[in-house]
Amino acid sequence: MAYTSNGATIEADEEGYLVNINEWTESLADQIAKDEGIALTPEHWEVVNFLREYYSEYQIAPAVRVLTKAIAKKMGADKGNNKYLYELFPYGPGKQACKIAGLPKPTGCV
Repeated sequence: MAYTSNGATIEADEEGYLVNINEWTESLADQIAKDEGIALTPEHWEVVNFLREYYSEYQIAPAVRVLTKAIAKKMGADKGNNKYLYELFPYGPGKQACKIAGLPKPTGCV
């Protein structure tokens, strides 16, 4: 599988996760989100950017439980809960948000 962004072909695995996370761009995130049926809002970007910072610090994509707790700690309980995150990313805040953020599939996601 591959995405096309700004005239470049970006390789992805069979599930749509980037092979090389360094090829991620915001326009590629928009493309992946569109393929997932999501129009990115500032609330989506808040989670995507949080995930990228988290990955940069810990070198791992967090599972949904860890993601929820970490977001609650940084952004408050109104955003750090499953209901809010699933409204933004209906196919799973871990899997779907990490894919849009250009990160590997979180550990423990099926």
